[in-house]
Amino acid sequence: MSRIILMCTAIGLILGLGLASGAFFRDMTRARDRISGDSALVASPYGDIEYTESGAGPAVLVVHGSGGGFDQGELIAQTVLGDQFHWIVPSRFGYLRSSLPKTATFDDQADAYAYLLDQLGLDRVAVVAMSHGGPSALLFALLYPERVSSLTLISCGVASSTVKDQAQANRQGKLLASIFQRDLAYWAITKVLRKPFLNLIGATNDVIADLTPDQRATVDGFVDGMNPVSLRGAGAAFDNAAAMPNERIADISAPTLVVHAADDTLQIFQNAEFAANTIPNVELLQFETGGHILMIVEQEAVRAAVQEHIRQHLSPSTSENP
Repeated sequence: MSRIILMCTAIGLILGLGLASGAFFRDMTRARDRISGDSALVASPYGDIEYTESGAGPAVLVVHGSGGGFDQGELIAQTVLGDQFHWIVPSRFGYLRSSLPKTATFDDQADAYAYLLDQLGLDRVAVVAMSHGGPSALLFALLYPERVSSLTLISCGVASSTVKDQAQANRQGKLLASIFQRDLAYWAITKVLRKPFLNLIGATNDVIADLTPDQRATVDGFVDGMNPVSLRGAGAAFDNAAAMPNERIADISAPTLVVHAADDTLQIFQNAEFAANTIPNVELLQFETGGHILMIVEQEAVRAAVQEHIRQHLSPSTSENP
């Protein structure tokens, strides 16, 4: 009898592994198909820069977070901008088809943005960044003040810190960077352990429990959209190691909107407080809850605030961009 039970168990495991393997390869194929053929490449002193652009109206440079690429940037643009703006979405260093220079810094990434905009004939843009897109967006505004009409930071990393919450956030970031190196690990974790993974990317259990069906679908798209992570692993590792802007942001002149949730456990709220206390021309829009998926949880309010901020600070050269 025990032998039969063992045989049945073994057969069940084999069948389960076969089904899981089939699902994994099917999802990876779909993911690779999704990101193939939609982007363009620009050769630059920093290697290849991948980007997409869409929409019409004032030009906005959209800067994605860790684990992203142009596709995550498009999701950010669709969530907070819609089609009322002409958004330009690059894949940052080491993401998808964008190169990662050997000695890259966030300053170099800012220079790469300027080079891309030169090639596209765009003199001045609004900038919207999310999560770890924050450091290079801040430095672009610092290094190229004449090219930035406004800056918006959504749940962004800004400065290094030694506080207890930052130490935990750093551990989460390192674990994510490790998971982002392996397609199978990321796929399996996000399929089987979706709630713990959402905790890892900065959403508390309360935030997860309160998601509406539509919000949950958007969150699922955000998480599943990071497949295949092996094409993003180099960028995630770079993000995790590169130096933050810190006190340098005191010289940013662009009107800046900081949007952040107090319960974000990945990019802790101290980032927002530091930006609000350091950047001269800044407005802080604080939410008590929403975690690191604030953009989705409070989409209506965030969208309205971001669009108003961009339009309020348009210059003629920005508004004339096609």
